[in-house]
Amino acid sequence: MAELHFDGQREGERVLFTFRRHFSTAKRGIFFLIFMTAAGVVPMFLWQNDVRMLWVLLGCIAVGLMGLGYSYLMWYFSIYIVTNERIRQILQKGLFKKSVVDLGLDKIQSVSVVTPGVMAGISGYGTILIQTGVGDLVISQVPKPEKIHNKLQNAIKVAEEGS
Repeated sequence: MAELHFDGQREGERVLFTFRRHFSTAKRGIFFLIFMTAAGVVPMFLWQNDVRMLWVLLGCIAVGLMGLGYSYLMWYFSIYIVTNERIRQILQKGLFKKSVVDLGLDKIQSVSVVTPGVMAGISGYGTILIQTGVGDLVISQVPKPEKIHNKLQNAIKVAEEGS
């Protein structure tokens, strides 16, 4: 497997694993596509003999697909990188705006996982709460949260032993 690299990586720092939030976080784009398709179908029923309404429908679907694409890009470019030294949270908040938060593994006091309800249990996502002395990092809608929790615990243990 090829070794992963990212901007801002320190010398001697190696990536242990990466993860993203559950794809359901992009559901706004799916709902927008459904809404725009429905909005394009309504004029076709009102003016059935007007061929231009087909173009209205296709335009609405195109706008809906752009919204879905935007939602997908926000999901795809938001990532969590766990290295042997830290956790890096990169959140894409717009086409040209992102935030980056670094949290040293040696600063972590505890890591807990919560499955917030029936739908989360069925869909296989949960919330990971990372507690430090200066504040908490809450990562919601994480797929397979128990697996990520165990990997985080192992990374923290290795970091403590390496110190």
